[in-house]
Amino acid sequence: MVASHTGLSMRIARNADDIAGAQRLRYRVFVEEMGASASPEDIVARLERDKFDPFFDHLILVDETSPFEDPLDRVVGAYRLMRGATAEAGIGFYSADEYDLSKLVAYPGEVLELGRSCVAREHRNGLAMHQLWAGLGEYVITRNIAVLFGVASFHGTDLAPLGQPLSYLHYHHMAPEPLRVRTIPGAHTAMNVLPEASVDKRQALRDMPPLIKSYLRLGGTVGEGAFVDHLFNTVDVCLIIDTTQMQAKYRNTYSRGGVLE
Repeated sequence: MVASHTGLSMRIARNADDIAGAQRLRYRVFVEEMGASASPEDIVARLERDKFDPFFDHLILVDETSPFEDPLDRVVGAYRLMRGATAEAGIGFYSADEYDLSKLVAYPGEVLELGRSCVAREHRNGLAMHQLWAGLGEYVITRNIAVLFGVASFHGTDLAPLGQPLSYLHYHHMAPEPLRVRTIPGAHTAMNVLPEASVDKRQALRDMPPLIKSYLRLGGTVGEGAFVDHLFNTVDVCLIIDTTQMQAKYRNTYSRGGVLE
């Protein structure tokens, strides 16, 4: 574990308690804050979990100075990561429930699915997310990941207030054809809610979640179509990043070694 003057430390989850800490944070963010559905058992335990968790690597950020007595509540940042080889040998990709990933499955380089990214409310000052990105960057570099992808979410399931950001993504950040996944049949929701001439870039970016904007700054693109997830109370888009296309300054910023065990 690597500690810092901020009291935050980061590692890949190494045991069931670490994973449960990530699941506790996800419950606080996705269920309590965002209104996602949860089973009665998960409500009692205050954990957000699913059948995919055992197959992912869980990147966690821990507040070593936290006043919480329960160690599960000391996890303040989380990301879950699944490499293509792991998905192929096990349960498959989580995003396959929303998108046809055949192009990514067939991609000749190693791919990495990102998901369940979240930061505790009290740590949303930019530093925690920056440290998570640094850990992710080291993971990508050391494992020779060629493509990052995963669903990223807008809060709520009403498309009307999302017209500007969804349309902007459709017209200006569509993935190149070799990487352009599409929502699964029967679940496709068109992202070009507005005609291109009506898209206001400034408004679109104001209405866009910070995580999606971070992906765009790293050269992120989107698959074709959105997925309305009523269980999670979100509208999802599939973000795709070709790591070879990342601008050098961002590769340097987010891939400094020595931040993970």
